[in-house]
Amino acid sequence: MAKPVRASDTPFAVAVEKGKKYSWCSCGKSQKQPFCDGSHKGSEFSPVRFTATESTQVYFCGCKQTASQPLCDGSHKS
Repeated sequence: MAKPVRASDTPFAVAVEKGKKYSWCSCGKSQKQPFCDGSHKGSEFSPVRFTATESTQVYFCGCKQTASQPLCDGSHKS
């Protein structure tokens, strides 16, 4: 199993809109972090879909090690 590229040492704070769909980059290679730009093509990675249930700020994982994809679970601290 391939390991993703660590895109950031901290999460990405993003204001999301209720009902809007987002595609989180799981490979870490996207130039549009934390979102997918298709850089995973040809690899075993694929984007993780996220639909906002409310308009709020969420923290998308930047280290790509979270167990609760696509949101940060503090894995970057270890």
